[in-house]
Amino acid sequence: MDIAGLQERAVAIAAMYDEHNTAAGRGAWTTGDLALGFVGDVGDLAKLVMAVDGRRVVPDARDKLGHELADCLWSVLVLADRCDVDLVAEFGRMTEGIEQHLRRARAAVNDPER
Repeated sequence: MDIAGLQERAVAIAAMYDEHNTAAGRGAWTTGDLALGFVGDVGDLAKLVMAVDGRRVVPDARDKLGHELADCLWSVLVLADRCDVDLVAEFGRMTEGIEQHLRRARAAVNDPER
C-alpha cells in the first residue's frame, strides 16, 4: 500500500472512531485531541525503543514496537488530512532541504576555505 492508500485507510478508521465517540456522547476528536493522542503514542514509542535497546524493561517490547510505530503513523496521516497537508510534497521539500544543508556542510568540512 502506498502513502495515499495508508492515508485513506487511516482517515476511514478515524471516521469510525468519530462515529463511535459521538454515539457514546463524547463527540468527535478535534485536531488538538489527535495531536495530544499522538504525543502520548510517541511517549509509548520512546519507552519501547528504550526497552528494545536494553535501557528499560517492557515485556515483549520488540513485539509491541511495530504496533506503536503504526499508531504514530496513523496519527500523522489523519492530522495531515485534517490540516490539508500534502505529506508527499512536504516530505520531499523537507528531505531536499536537509540534503542541501548536509552537502554544504560536507563541502565546508572538505574545503574549509569555502
